[in-house]
Amino acid sequence: MSLVAPRTTLAEPEPVLLLTAHGTRSPEGQRTVTGIAERLRRRRPDLRVELAYVDVQEPHVADSVAALTGAGLRVVVVPILLSLGYHVEVDIARAVAGRESACATGALGPDPILADILVRRAEGAGGGPGDALVVAAAGSSRERAQADVDALLDAVRCRWAGPVTVGYGSAASPTIADAVAAARDGSPRRVIAASYLIGPGHFADVIARAGADLTTRPLGTHPELLTLVERRYAEGLQRLARPL
Repeated sequence: MSLVAPRTTLAEPEPVLLLTAHGTRSPEGQRTVTGIAERLRRRRPDLRVELAYVDVQEPHVADSVAALTGAGLRVVVVPILLSLGYHVEVDIARAVAGRESACATGALGPDPILADILVRRAEGAGGGPGDALVVAAAGSSRERAQADVDALLDAVRCRWAGPVTVGYGSAASPTIADAVAAARDGSPRRVIAASYLIGPGHFADVIARAGADLTTRPLGTHPELLTLVERRYAEGLQRLARPL
């Protein structure tokens, strides 16, 4: 009888979900992002969820990817960003470049889930049929980012029984205040500024001062946003998969 114990193979751990946010000096905005991570950990206790940033806060995504992969872990970077702008195309892309054990997914938007959340937020704020909806986005000078917002607008228009336009906090036009004024334009209808943001911060303050009759909360920790993050993570797993 052989006394040699059978060899066992330990299952390789699931890749780390590295949530990557823009970063903000707003304490409430910071709590929103950590809240997303905390809720994901509760939903997926089997999964290691870490946070990184592309600006303002630390750790930077490049440092986190280097540390995790250096420890022998695989990593899926999921940007908590709403469009494909500089931070996704440059900062995050560089962080995973040349690393077989790391990949990055696309931004969260545009996605029909986000349009659903925006409409529900508007209804929850008291909006209804006939009200004008101004989707208030942060803004980017990159054409691809603006195209992503345009695609989001199309999805919102399919779900909202009233005029839908867009305003930007910076880098693109019209401004949010100008978009609100144009939506009003002598009409008796109410104007709702729909915050197309992850959390509070500078741009949320810009939206609050734009003069809308109603202003919605940012997307925040909405359960469907968490579902979208999980979907992006699953897409990343497919990218990391290797033939047996």
